[in-house]
Amino acid sequence: MAQQLEVTKTDQSVEEYLHTKVLGTLNNAFDHDGLPDVFLAQELADVVTYYLYHNENTPRKVVSSSEILSVVKVVLTTTGHDSAAAALANHHYQRRLKRNRVEVVSMQLNDLADAQRLWDTTELGETARWNKSLIAADLMNEYAITRQSARAIASMVEEKIFNVGINLVPASLIKTLVLSDAAMVLRAQDHLHIGA
Repeated sequence: MAQQLEVTKTDQSVEEYLHTKVLGTLNNAFDHDGLPDVFLAQELADVVTYYLYHNENTPRKVVSSSEILSVVKVVLTTTGHDSAAAALANHHYQRRLKRNRVEVVSMQLNDLADAQRLWDTTELGETARWNKSLIAADLMNEYAITRQSARAIASMVEEKIFNVGINLVPASLIKTLVLSDAAMVLRAQDHLHIGA
């Protein structure tokens, strides 16, 4: 049996390689390109996973998330799906841009006066760059939520924040979203255990 591949994330955390994430990435690339094809995404995900597990340049079975992205883009371009590779590259670039633009403001929003203060940069106080890994770490440390669930919740919150399109996010909004999404994920996990 092959040794489990591990992935080093951009925040330097390490997690197990998941074939389903590569499948999702490829599926999203085809979807963004306007040509969704789950069967093709599965075929190419198999190629990526096979390559990563059999690549002699990863003897310790550790690969970075950026290396995986590069392999996915190469597989897309070498199989004639240049536009899907471009869509994936653009999506990744836009994601990084949003992460660099969003800042967290350590303030509570309780009424309209607080909301108005949010737009007055002289009254903002302490701010920090957006980092969804901090959400995952807090969920694991404070609530003993598994790494996989914590990262899923953090990703869900990030998606909501990015969809709102604001660059200054109050900590109280993040906390509300985290608690709401955590409750939903934990409820879904309970239903899965009951049905098993």
